[in-house]
Formats: sequence, structure tokens, C-alpha cells
Amino acid sequence: MDTIDDTLVSPPAAQRVAGRGRLFCGKSGGRTRLQRLYQDGSAKIRMPAVQGDPLEAVLINTAGGLTGGDRLGWSIEVGEGAAASITTQACEKIYRAASDRAETTVRLDVGAGGQIAWLPQETIVFDQAAFARTLDVKLAADAEALLLEATLFGRLAMGERTLLGNFHDRWRVHQNGRLIHAEDFRIGPDIAARLQHRAVAGGARAIATVLLVAPRAETLLEPARAIIGDPHVGGWSGASFWSVGQSGKLLARLTAGDGYQLRQRLVPLVELLNGRAGLPKLWSL
Repeated sequence: MDTIDDTLVSPPAAQRVAGRGRLFCGKSGGRTRLQRLYQDGSAKIRMPAVQGDPLEAVLINTAGGLTGGDRLGWSIEVGEGAAASITTQACEKIYRAASDRAETTVRLDVGAGGQIAWLPQETIVFDQAAFARTLDVKLAADAEALLLEATLFGRLAMGERTLLGNFHDRWRVHQNGRLIHAEDFRIGPDIAARLQHRAVAGGARAIATVLLVAPRAETLLEPARAIIGDPHVGGWSGASFWSVGQSGKLLARLTAGDGYQLRQRLVPLVELLNGRAGLPKLWSL
């Protein structure tokens, strides 16, 4: 009987997640309407019924999470005078990576007089995960944007701890062709130890960055600070404002011991900064 030499048999390649979703909305008949939609692979987009602006879109990764080698991309275009609010169906989960890293790319483009609220639910980073996320935003001179990314390094209620891994979050925001905001946050491979540093998170395991680009941003600075309050954990929760051309930029950073504590401040903060649009329907405490 013939035998098979196990040393010559390669293990089957793991199936990787690959998804791309693109949405374009524009003003028509006095309100924002969907004009083009593209979905590929694990990326799906659904739109709840709303009575008026903004148009609401829910992004879904049907794979249920990401791990090493997975790729997910979203592209949202908001036309002149239109308004859109974008969220996710659930928290995105980043699982342990055997090799390579998971990557998510987000591109937002907002035309003259347009508005976008990018409000995904939290990203949960599990132990030994490897993940890179990029957010590229292009705004017309008088466009407005509310941008949020929140990350949980393990879930306290589930007894989870993220000890090791690599995480990279990169933002680039341009308005009228000018770079107005850029940041890169990297942590790893010893995530737990780095989070203990006061200059990083002061022991917090839940962090969030919120950016509002709008002429009204300065008037919201003190109310935002009142919501954020004194740092609960660590020393860098807070908010600041800068004038940017004819607009303004309000940047808030929050840290908390767990996801629930983080949401207790994120929910009222988003309600404040998002004006009449308030929270996406899927958000809750």
C-alpha cells in the first residue's frame, strides 16, 4: 500500500475575509437619498427607514470579526448639501492572529455644505491580535464631520485581558485640500504594560477619540468638557479646540476602565456634538 509522506503535504490555506463597501448619497427632492451602492464579499450596507436627514447607513461585516490577513474597506461619499450618519451593526471583533495582521480602511468624502457623522460601535481587540486601521477624510471648505473611533482592549465583564498584540490607528483629515488633522496611535507588542503608562492610558482598557470639524465646534467645547469630566482612569481624558481656516476643530479623548464606563460618557457626548441628529438608532447603553 502506498503511503503519503506528511512532510510533503502543505496544510490548506486559511480562508481570508475580504470585503468592500461603497456608498454615495446626494441631495434630491429636498432630502438626502441613496444614489449608488456597491457591496462585495463580507461587506454589507443596510439603511434603516428615516423620515428626513441625515440618511442613516449601517455597515455589516458578515464574517463576524477579523483576524490576521483579513481585509475590509469602506468608502462613503456625501454629495453637496447632503447629510449622512454611518454606524456599524455591532462591535467589530479583532481576534488572535496566527500570522499577518487584519486591516480596515475607511475613506470619507464630503462635498460643499455636506455633513457626515462617522459613528461606528467599538472595536474589541482580543489577546494576541494584530490590527491596522486607517481613516482618510476629505472635506469641502464648508463641509462638516463628526468622527469617532472607540477601542476596547479586552472586555472586563467577560474576564478578558489583552496582554500581547499590535494595534495601529491612523487618521488623516483634509479640508479644502489642506491637512487639518493627523495622528498615529501604535501600541504593542506588550499592550497591557503600555496601557499602564500614564502618558498612554494610565491603566485604562477602553479608549476613544472624537473629532468634530464644524464652525460651531468652539461653542461646544465647555459642554463637552462638562460631559467628559475629570479623568476616571489615567490622565489624558479631555477636550480642546482649534480654529481651522473658516471652521473649527474640537478634539476629545476619553479613557475608561471598561466599555460600559466609556459609553456612559460617549453617549451624551455624541448626542451633544451631533446636534439634532443625535445617536444612531443602534446605539444604546
